[in-house]
Amino acid sequence: MLTRRSFLTTTGIIALGHFLSGCANSNANLRVLLLQGSIPPQLLKAFRQQLSSRPSLDFKPQGQLKELFDLLETWQGKDDQNKGLVQNLPNIPIINPPPPSISDFVTLGDAWLSQAIEKDLIQPLDLKSVKNWENLSPRWQRFVKRDNQGKLNENGDIWGAPYRWGTTMIAYRSDKLDWKLQDWSDLWDERLKERISLIDQPREVIGLTLKKLGKSYNSANLKQVSQLKSDLLTLQKQVKYYSDRHYLQPLLVGDVWVSVGWSNEIIPLVSKNRNIRAVVPFSGTSLWSDLWVKPKQKKGLSELSETSKQWLDFCWQPQAANLISLFSDAASPVINTIDKNELSQEIITNPLLYIDADIFEKCEFLEPLSKQVQEDYINLWKEVRSIRI
Repeated sequence: MLTRRSFLTTTGIIALGHFLSGCANSNANLRVLLLQGSIPPQLLKAFRQQLSSRPSLDFKPQGQLKELFDLLETWQGKDDQNKGLVQNLPNIPIINPPPPSISDFVTLGDAWLSQAIEKDLIQPLDLKSVKNWENLSPRWQRFVKRDNQGKLNENGDIWGAPYRWGTTMIAYRSDKLDWKLQDWSDLWDERLKERISLIDQPREVIGLTLKKLGKSYNSANLKQVSQLKSDLLTLQKQVKYYSDRHYLQPLLVGDVWVSVGWSNEIIPLVSKNRNIRAVVPFSGTSLWSDLWVKPKQKKGLSELSETSKQWLDFCWQPQAANLISLFSDAASPVINTIDKNELSQEIITNPLLYIDADIFEKCEFLEPLSKQVQEDYINLWKEVRSIRI
């Protein structure tokens, strides 16, 4: 399970708060719980300005995707241990506050989507009357169409509305290396022995190795990939650290020269440190996406309100695409389908956001796997990690 983190700076929280309701408002026309940093305050201001009426809007940030998933469970009474989430606010001792009232939309990472469907925590979205849904490429539309068990199904319901996405990429120290990394195969270069930090995720590490071998991230028959285990063992010799939370710190201090991680954490690092560069591997990489999902109401399925439809539609407009791509360290899902002239030059000249079309075509979402295949990935991961090189 992916555990991406995204936090706002103090000034960002203050700026965001300027456009949000000051306290919980169960009577607001639109109530949204969003991942901190995934929607810039400029976007909320632009949305409010374009509305002809003046509906009441209640947008509230949460620090982590896990908190948002826990809330979905709490609302459905499926998380008895979670009596409320302590807010990450300084110098305010809040102990087990009651959870907020059910929102119209909640941010959910794509890795959590199948579980949320299977646990009956969310409801399908009727997007027929949301104009800009048609502007999403078929790739995005297919990925959020699922059956009631959360499995991909082109004839299934629509369970999420993607509003930003990113990749798994390679970051490296240009002051330590006299060559540019370009693809996953570069990680096996002998010059990088014990000079790499990787995210501690079997789907990601096994997946990039599969990609290096010309296979899919979503390969179901790992035992048929004859070179897979030996390549994973060789890669182990290169790796100094595995971590989901601290894989970039060793890169910053020069303890490693290469790190593999998530674009929303690497992109801001590249912009602040002239010695760190990053690349989306030529052979393709894994994609992640943040989605708007609608929590299931205890009284049954509910229709999208007019303000809810306007919000989803706005998130896929060119103005929103620019703001999300410029200020959230991720890309809008419509930047590859709208006219280039409607995008900021800062976006289309950034290969970490506006990915080359040939590379993007080779990228893949981490699709839900059967339980048996999931076990195969975990068992292979445990076996490789247990072998001391």
